[in-house]
Amino acid sequence: MLAASNSYIPIWRFDLPSLAGHLKILRVSHWVKNVFVLPGVLVALALDRGRLTALLPLHVLWGLLAIGLVASSNYVLNEILDSDSDRAHPVKCHRPIPMGQVSVPLAWLQWIVCALCGMALGAALDWHLAGVLAVFWLMACVYNVRPLRAKDRPYLDVLLEGFNNPLRMLAGWYLTGSEALPVLSLLFSYWMAGCYFMAVKRLAEYRMIANPQRSAAYRKSFEWYTEPRLLVSILFYATCSMLFFGAFLMRYRMEMVLSFPLVAIVMAAYLHMGFEPDSAAQRPEKLYRDPLLMTAIAACGLVMGLLLFVDIPLLYRVFPPTSPRWP
Repeated sequence: MLAASNSYIPIWRFDLPSLAGHLKILRVSHWVKNVFVLPGVLVALALDRGRLTALLPLHVLWGLLAIGLVASSNYVLNEILDSDSDRAHPVKCHRPIPMGQVSVPLAWLQWIVCALCGMALGAALDWHLAGVLAVFWLMACVYNVRPLRAKDRPYLDVLLEGFNNPLRMLAGWYLTGSEALPVLSLLFSYWMAGCYFMAVKRLAEYRMIANPQRSAAYRKSFEWYTEPRLLVSILFYATCSMLFFGAFLMRYRMEMVLSFPLVAIVMAAYLHMGFEPDSAAQRPEKLYRDPLLMTAIAACGLVMGLLLFVDIPLLYRVFPPTSPRWP
């Protein structure tokens, strides 16, 4: 953790607005988060296998581009509205807007253009997808824009940011063209899993800044958060996620119970990462640099993907959906 000092506050040097600055605020590197769209694709195909031969890879790629454009619109909004508080953060103070590398009026134009292009592309592919993208964009407004600005409210900030997870899953689901209804228990599990990861990110940020006053200047919700409160919320989100996941597998895919040990390893490894100095959990788009975590995620993803399509009838006899009725 960094000491509570002024040593990391930069000597401000304001640059002229530049193309590089405007490209940076799009955060294209964060598009890696769209990997959370793929489980929606896989689950939809597993439950509606008639779509396996009808799915067009190019259709999925165009859909990922549409999601990426709307996500970039949301990132631009975040960069604009958080520029003042970012100056109190030891790393984010070097973002393009606090450093004067962006014309704010042009950034507002970027926000609108990216959103319109993404939603237009989504509407061309599937109107359900366009609706999901519209909600995705609106949630960013609720999260960032005053007077609502859920980002400043403890617990609500994590719940709203974590809600992007089920929206990405829904986007993947509708990319397949499946006519089956999305599974609510899985969406709730995915939502709570997103909240778990966001709460660990908050914990890592809080520990890294290591100064309650400076933490609150950077993120208003840190006026309420403490390490114990964050840890209790992390336990709550993890428990809810696994309970809803259990409800999904009991009803739809009993085979998924075999993935539980790997899911537990991934969640434990991520929580451990939240306690590391200058933790990568603060920057999820950089997690691919951690070989141990990536190995666990890859193994878990591979096993879960296989179990969605490989039937194991024995499991339905070992774990019957109802308990036996004794005389």
